[in-house]
Amino acid sequence: MNDLVRQRQIVELLRDRPFASVRELQERLGVSAATVRRDIDKIDGTGAARKVYGGISALDGAAHKAPAFARPYDENRDLAVEAKRQIAELAATMVADGDSIIVNGGSTCFHLGVKLADRNIRLFTNSMPLASYLGDHGKCSLTIAGGDLHREPRVVYAPSQPLAFYASKFFLGAQGISADGLMESHPLMVRSIQEFSRNADQIVVLADSRKFAIQARDVSLPLSRIGTLITDDGLSDHNARMLEDAGVSLRIVSGGSVT
Repeated sequence: MNDLVRQRQIVELLRDRPFASVRELQERLGVSAATVRRDIDKIDGTGAARKVYGGISALDGAAHKAPAFARPYDENRDLAVEAKRQIAELAATMVADGDSIIVNGGSTCFHLGVKLADRNIRLFTNSMPLASYLGDHGKCSLTIAGGDLHREPRVVYAPSQPLAFYASKFFLGAQGISADGLMESHPLMVRSIQEFSRNADQIVVLADSRKFAIQARDVSLPLSRIGTLITDDGLSDHNARMLEDAGVSLRIVSGGSVT
C-alpha cells in the first residue's frame, strides 16, 4: 500500500468518527507508528484533517453522524478499547473506600467495574457481564438489579420495581452525546438511566470521544444533570466548549496519563 492510498484511507475513516489514534491506525493499516505519524503530518498539512495529541481528528463538523441504532454489546466492546481502559482507570480514582456506587451497563463501565473488583465498596449494577465477572473474581459487596434479563443490551431491568439502593456516584456511558444531553436508542436504557440517576448524589459519564459523533433517538439525561464527564483527547474544541458551557466538569485521558 503506497502513501497516498494509506492517507486516503485515514481520511475516509474520519468521515464516520471524530478521532483515530496512532495505535489504532498502526494496527488497521499494518505499518509502523512512525509511518502513521508521517501520514498524519501530511494529512494535517493538506488541511483534510487535524493532527492532535495521540492521533488525528476530523475537522469540526466534518465527521458524518453515525446512524441511530445501538451497536450490539459484543461489537461495541471491541471498539476504542484502550481509551475505555484509560477512562475507567481515571474513574476508579473517584471512588473511595466505603463508597456505595451504581455502575450502569455498557462496555466502558465494565472496565470500571473490573478495576473496582477488589475494593472495599458497595457496588450496584444492572450489567450481566459485570455481575458475572464480579461474582467470579470480585471481593466488593455486590448488589444486582432484579427483574427481567435483556440479552441485548445485556442488562437486567424491572420497570415496576423501584431501586432501593442509594449511591454517592452513578457511573454510566452513553450511546451518543449532543447539546441535548446523553442519547440512547433503546427505550429500556433511557428508563433505567433516568431511574438510577434519581438515586445518586453525583452523575459521572464515561464516554470515549467517538460518542460525540453518534446520533440516537432519545435523551436519557440532559447535560445539566451531569457532574463530571471523562473522555479521551480526541474530543474536539467545539464539544469541549459545549460541555463546559453546560457546567459539566471535563476530565480527559491522553496517552496513558490523565488531566
